[in-house]
Amino acid sequence: MFNQVIHFFSKAVKSPDIRKKMIITAAILAVFRLTAHIPAAGIDKSSLQALFLGSPLLSLLDVFSGGTLVNFSVMALGLTPYINASIIMQLLTYVIPSLEELSKEGEIGQEKINQYTRFLTVPLAVLQAFGMYVLLKSQGIIPSLSPLALIALILTMTAGTMLSVWMGELITEYGISNGISFLIFAGIIARMPVVLGQSLTVISSEDIIKVIIFLVISVFIVGVIVFMNEATRQVPVSYARRVGRMGLSSSYIPLRLNQAGVIPIIFAVSLVMLPSLLGQFLQAVPNAGLSSLSAKVTALFDPTSVTYNLVYFLLVFGFTYFYTSVVFNPDRISENLQKSGGFIPGIRPGEQTSKYLNGILNRITLVGATFLGLIAILPSLFQNVIGVANLAIGGTGILIVVSVVLELIREMEAQLVMKRYETFL
Repeated sequence: MFNQVIHFFSKAVKSPDIRKKMIITAAILAVFRLTAHIPAAGIDKSSLQALFLGSPLLSLLDVFSGGTLVNFSVMALGLTPYINASIIMQLLTYVIPSLEELSKEGEIGQEKINQYTRFLTVPLAVLQAFGMYVLLKSQGIIPSLSPLALIALILTMTAGTMLSVWMGELITEYGISNGISFLIFAGIIARMPVVLGQSLTVISSEDIIKVIIFLVISVFIVGVIVFMNEATRQVPVSYARRVGRMGLSSSYIPLRLNQAGVIPIIFAVSLVMLPSLLGQFLQAVPNAGLSSLSAKVTALFDPTSVTYNLVYFLLVFGFTYFYTSVVFNPDRISENLQKSGGFIPGIRPGEQTSKYLNGILNRITLVGATFLGLIAILPSLFQNVIGVANLAIGGTGILIVVSVVLELIREMEAQLVMKRYETFL
């Protein structure tokens, strides 16, 4: 298997077009990582690092930002405002008829929706930058700023977010794979050695057996993730064609078990952290009742709590169904089959085909959504069971890393096939 992977990448590098895309992606990634280490002014770095070490929630946010948050760089907000804007726009697509019609107009409509998403990202980034300032000020990490200095800080962090979004879109257009997912993946990978190093310093000799068990199960989880991401349900399709005489040619529609990919995880993480962040922001208010309520909310949505993991699971489950309905439209597939003279054996073309595909999709999405939800919370729960804290990033990070790697390989494989190469994996 390892030799096949090496052979695959060697063939990919030999292709001029793919090599060019790989170079562009690497160059953008290098600029992104360098920019992520440019610190914002006026921050007590040692106090900030101590705050993050004492907060599991902030540590998890730092993992997804690739270390930009603990350093409070100009990209401290990362891609979170853009992800939140994407969630809002996709929800509005089902509520506002004009946006729904726009989403059905193909690439042109999608480009307009993406433009609206970018516009919405700006005010969200401003709000989140101000919220981050309030949090750090309440912890004594950042001093009170004058109105002009505060505006400069908020504009700097907003510009960092928009720069990240721009880099992600450049990778999507000129590089390899989805740029936004790839930047999140790169941030997790960049932060992983730091997290592992911090974990090893607090592990005693008595925990070695637990660590070995954890690593073995982690490898098993990665294997299961790969298997489930590659699993497909093949729906047979026949086409009536005249080749000398009437005959049928057969094909199939591949329905992936995990049709939505890694997007539901990213969406769910963005939402499940909001109550705890809001609670931390409000703990510093003078009102004793509100401060007490905020403390309870923060404790309730601690990443190690049952409530947090339950809400996290339900969000992943719901977003998987939601995003699958966005990326796969049974009515459109049925219509395209009918126009091309194709049909599913034993199923009437048109509405019956659409219902049949929708039924299959609902059943396999149930399995895929349950799997994504369990994988997202399983490592966190397992950490609590074996009693070794700060050992790993968690199921979310593992799932994003594995899914993005698989998507990257599929993307490169598809481009190789387009260049008349054989399939290498």
